[in-house]
Amino acid sequence: MTIRNDKPRSRWSAEVELQVQFYDLDPMEVVWHGNYVKYLEVARCALLDTIAYNYPQMQASGYSWPIIDLHLRYAHPATFGQRIKVSAAIIEWENRLRIEYVISDSASGQRLSRGTTTQVAVSMATREMCFASPPVLFQKLGIEPT
Repeated sequence: MTIRNDKPRSRWSAEVELQVQFYDLDPMEVVWHGNYVKYLEVARCALLDTIAYNYPQMQASGYSWPIIDLHLRYAHPATFGQRIKVSAAIIEWENRLRIEYVISDSASGQRLSRGTTTQVAVSMATREMCFASPPVLFQKLGIEPT
């Protein structure tokens, strides 16, 4: 796996490169649709690392950030051995954390799929959803809350 940050689509973005493994394939010899979610998770973790707010830091701050919505749009299948790039960019942060993804072929740049995830802050003390992102997220992003 290679982590790259050379093509930002937003102020906060990251890109990882992966090679499709045999165990990710379905009987039709293409990546099973559910495995794309795993690829998004790898890119999301790389992105969260860039702002020093990955899962351990979230927990330490007193908030969990469950995914409440996931959208994926498939254009072309990924195949065994193919090198793919998965980019992730934060596109919303005020009331929720919304991340946009693009999965593409590393060699040609052809888009294979795109998607978004939406996460909300949940207080770990009360288990209640926050209707605005907590100050710690703004601090990690290096911006002032609006």
